[in-house]
Amino acid sequence: MSLSAAPPRLGLFLGELLHVPNVVRHSFASIAPEGEPGAAPAIVIPGFMATDPLTRPLRQGMGEAGWRTHGWGLGFNRGARAGLIEEIGERIDAVRDGRPILLVGWSLGGLFARETARSFPDRVSHVVTLGSPFGGSDRRANNAWRLYEAVAGHSVDAPPIEHFADKPPVPTLAIWSRRDGIVAERAASGIAGECDRSVEVDAAHMAMATQRRAVDRIIPIIENFVRAADH
Repeated sequence: MSLSAAPPRLGLFLGELLHVPNVVRHSFASIAPEGEPGAAPAIVIPGFMATDPLTRPLRQGMGEAGWRTHGWGLGFNRGARAGLIEEIGERIDAVRDGRPILLVGWSLGGLFARETARSFPDRVSHVVTLGSPFGGSDRRANNAWRLYEAVAGHSVDAPPIEHFADKPPVPTLAIWSRRDGIVAERAASGIAGECDRSVEVDAAHMAMATQRRAVDRIIPIIENFVRAADH
């Protein structure tokens, strides 16, 4: 079955609203690192209009699975801006222990993770995207682009950080869902040359980093990918 390149239908989009209470609840969570000191380092980059507390369920799950997981430390993700990739690179240097770091990006955060790995491949071991609109050439293959332009102050066709569909020079995993009410299936899954592996999960877009049930489906996929990429 071919994957849709059109923005998700209205019913799926409205279904994302069911996760708003969960998002609000996690807005006040701790942003401390998750996992044991000395564990493999990782950074989770939040999605558009999200911040580190929202990703605590994902960071907590990754910590239990064996990573020392940090937030991106840059406040609300209000979209692309000049110098952002360099700031993420500085964040990597601040939290890593000399080893390359795993970057996990939720939604828009996945685009930033990919471009950070492209700019600093020696600092990044792997990239994982969760419902991120990286694939294809249509930057409007999602239900958030109008809000994005209003908040970020620039057109999705002329961002201050260029994004490329071809994969960065590190192992790259795309996790996507047909239940995603924000990002088109084709945009989040990628094709050959855009990522190394693409895996479907049964989860809403808003749940991927904020709902423990979804996180528990996603963590083993990340573990298996990293293990296979390292051998």
